[in-house]
Amino acid sequence: MKLEAEDVVVRYPGAETPALDGVSMRAEPGILYAVLGPNGSGKSSLMRALLGLLPPAHGRVLLEGRPLAQWPRREVARSVGAVAQSETVSFPISTRDYVAMGRYPHLGPLESEGPADREAVLRALEACDLVALAGRDVGTLSGGEFQRARIARALAQEPGALVLDEPTASLDVGHEMTILELLRRSAHAGMTVLLITHGLDMAARFADRMLLLSRGRAVAEGPPAEVVRPEILREVYGWPLAVHRDPVTGAPRVTPLPAAEAEGPGDRSAGASEPAPHEGSA
Repeated sequence: MKLEAEDVVVRYPGAETPALDGVSMRAEPGILYAVLGPNGSGKSSLMRALLGLLPPAHGRVLLEGRPLAQWPRREVARSVGAVAQSETVSFPISTRDYVAMGRYPHLGPLESEGPADREAVLRALEACDLVALAGRDVGTLSGGEFQRARIARALAQEPGALVLDEPTASLDVGHEMTILELLRRSAHAGMTVLLITHGLDMAARFADRMLLLSRGRAVAEGPPAEVVRPEILREVYGWPLAVHRDPVTGAPRVTPLPAAEAEGPGDRSAGASEPAPHEGSA
């Protein structure tokens, strides 16, 4: 399901400047779309606006070309899965039943799970390496295990679009790679996947398109090779960065430079080179 923002402005009460100031983007089925930027750049505000949790002061959010405000909330819940940056569970529940909560939008009042629901839950548990933890109370899971359970819950929903805020936080490198590979496969199989992250290297490696935000505005948008450029990153992050092509994946790779090596906004010292076109390989 196509998810779009058109000239979206978001304001918080008491704030002097907008959290989002005229941001436009379009995440389409079949691609993994990454949103990046420094702290306070508007990434989480964009996620909340795309989910209908934060009505824009100006502009609009579209789902499948139709204004989100015109969609029944139940339809949005069925169509768009979400993994927020943090969550707390204050009641006892098994990992399996927690993941099964992703099926709630598909069930009627007091309706029990059917075979299709149970199969969707099992697939999600398997995809996130949680089968062995299915009987554990989520309160006993480590931070990384709970993060995988949250992603599994969203996958069990079987949404047309999936929006995730820092989904690989707390994960070890093996599970981080597993989840990113899973998200890319899901996108290339036809799902719309929008990933909000601080990880420049991982986004450049796995994303098909990227949106770079700074102070609530869109600075660059396009394939990783067009966005992950030293002169753009230096301006946004306020630090000299070199960009090289990873010899294994072919994706752009970012290396922070010593501050003393900065010569200006367009600095390309320490052997920085133009990134090669993104090949999408893992």
